[in-house]
Amino acid sequence: MNKEINKYCNSLTEYSRFKTRVVSVGDLPLGGANPIRIQSMTTTNTMDTTATVEQTIRMVKAGCEYVRITAPSIKDAENLINIKNELNRRGCNVPLIADIHFTPNAAEAAARIVEKVRINPGNYVDKKKFQKLEYTDSEYHAEIERIRERFLPLVKICKEYGTAMRIGTNHGSLSDRIMSRYGDTPLGMVESALEFLRICEDESFYNVVLSMKSSNTKVMVQAYRLLAKKMIEKNMNYPLHLGVTEAGGGEDGRIKSAVGIGTLLEDGLGDTIRVSLTEEPEKEAPVAIQIADRYKTRLPHKIIIDVPELTYNPFEYKRRETFDVAGIGNDNLPCVVADLSSSKIDRHTDLHPIGYDYSAELDKWKFKDAACDLIYMGKNLLPFDAPNNLKIIYDYVQWSQLQHTNNSFPYFTLHEYANTESNSPLNFVEICFDEIGTAVFNLAANKRNVVFVLSTKNLHAMPEQRRVFIELMQRVIKNPVIIKREYSQNTEEEFRLFCSTDIGGLLIDGFGDGVWIERSRNLNTEVINRTLFGVLQATRTRISKTEYIACPSCGRTLFDLVEVTEKIRKRTEHLKGVKIGIMGCIVNGPGEMADADYGYVGSGVGKITLYRGKEIVKRNLSSDDAVDELIGLIKEDKRWFDPDHT
Repeated sequence: MNKEINKYCNSLTEYSRFKTRVVSVGDLPLGGANPIRIQSMTTTNTMDTTATVEQTIRMVKAGCEYVRITAPSIKDAENLINIKNELNRRGCNVPLIADIHFTPNAAEAAARIVEKVRINPGNYVDKKKFQKLEYTDSEYHAEIERIRERFLPLVKICKEYGTAMRIGTNHGSLSDRIMSRYGDTPLGMVESALEFLRICEDESFYNVVLSMKSSNTKVMVQAYRLLAKKMIEKNMNYPLHLGVTEAGGGEDGRIKSAVGIGTLLEDGLGDTIRVSLTEEPEKEAPVAIQIADRYKTRLPHKIIIDVPELTYNPFEYKRRETFDVAGIGNDNLPCVVADLSSSKIDRHTDLHPIGYDYSAELDKWKFKDAACDLIYMGKNLLPFDAPNNLKIIYDYVQWSQLQHTNNSFPYFTLHEYANTESNSPLNFVEICFDEIGTAVFNLAANKRNVVFVLSTKNLHAMPEQRRVFIELMQRVIKNPVIIKREYSQNTEEEFRLFCSTDIGGLLIDGFGDGVWIERSRNLNTEVINRTLFGVLQATRTRISKTEYIACPSCGRTLFDLVEVTEKIRKRTEHLKGVKIGIMGCIVNGPGEMADADYGYVGSGVGKITLYRGKEIVKRNLSSDDAVDELIGLIKEDKRWFDPDHT
């Protein structure tokens, strides 16, 4: 696969920001050589000037450099001047962004007031009806002309007033016209934005930022990459705003955001970011700052040999082909290794943090959906019988001294393996980039009882490990590979974000048959295990729990999203594999929750509409009854089971 054909960034091996044009957003430019900018969005009613101003000030103090405010009507748009004046009076000159859906007249009013306007091409002119429509070429072009007619006034106002614009495509709100030609795809997302961008360029308006948001991290990453590829081909260089839409809250929201945003930042893509959490907006900026600041010190890093030719398609997901070794690799789910080598393990209850509970009365083990598959004991011995499904890994010397090796397997350095005759059906062999292609490596390559454990010490670690996978594919080496990392110098919060980026970025490209984090004093076993399963869930490579696609709230929201999301979570979190969309209003309703199985959407004050997929099944329910009705719907589809409280 030719490297140039699939070029979407400066380099896959050397950290390098993709150089974009500078876009002026008030007095704070983005793109070019400017730092990665941080933004968030208010959740107050835009007509409540005082509440919006006070929340904006809190957001700025938390680190927001741009603040986005919804303008669902022309009245809201016109009130932006009062918000702006009051902010200025209080000494806060943060650039404001008006968020527009469905209402061109509100966008035109806002563009005369604020520094930037965000429009969604899927619903700025088009109306999403989820109908499969067929368009002839002439009908399609006629629709484009209709868009041009409605969109041109905004472009001209932005030019006149020096207002920046974000053309922000969302995966779940592609128009029926785009869906009819491109389907529900990353390419459809890109083309949706390019239709509007071409109109801007025809008017010589270039103060534009682009975004490709999705709640599905694979789709989000592929869409941004495809957009960057097309910009390179067309000699465009517009800045990119990154975000995973409807990421949710808490730990899951942070993991999901870091997977999507971090994967792109690793390749130098992204000029401004927003972490969308179902929490108070001032909690978003600190997370975004932690993600972005990591790249301030990425250079210099150890040189990684360039990629001569891509062996995979970076715009589509396909898992690397491997053979099966004792249930690892091939089409088996990625495994999770818990590192207990530095932990004191002397009681059955010591395995509780990794998902295993023992009943002494029944002499039986019970394990959770997020229970690890293997434990690494190193030189220590497990003093009791492990659950039957749990594999134990020992350092080779320790393993060779065991009286019984049932369900226990050796761990080698590459040189140990080369100098040993192992009779184990499963051997773990640690490798690093510099060892690929050496004589000792070749002794293990393609051995049907060898699983490689890939480690790295490179500061630019994810790209180096990705480079190993590319090399293995070029050499047609099909051993399964477990991704191994260590974060001994990081806080728990940093670990969660950095691990999500590093391992999530590889999983999104189909690389990795297992995940392993080295145990360290700053990270406890339970946090590591929970994070690894969270990353697998966020990349949709292994589902172990319910997924919540919850919008981060804004001034359009018709109920308390944080409270309702937690209420729904408490009653449904045991439903492994079910995806529930929780949306504050119809804008973030059937479109933005895209591939959710069920939707809980605000349709009026105190009113909820329920969806099955993209179809409305119950309208305008009382919010007092809506959660019960949602559970009834899940039961009706025979996807409900009662939680096990034992």
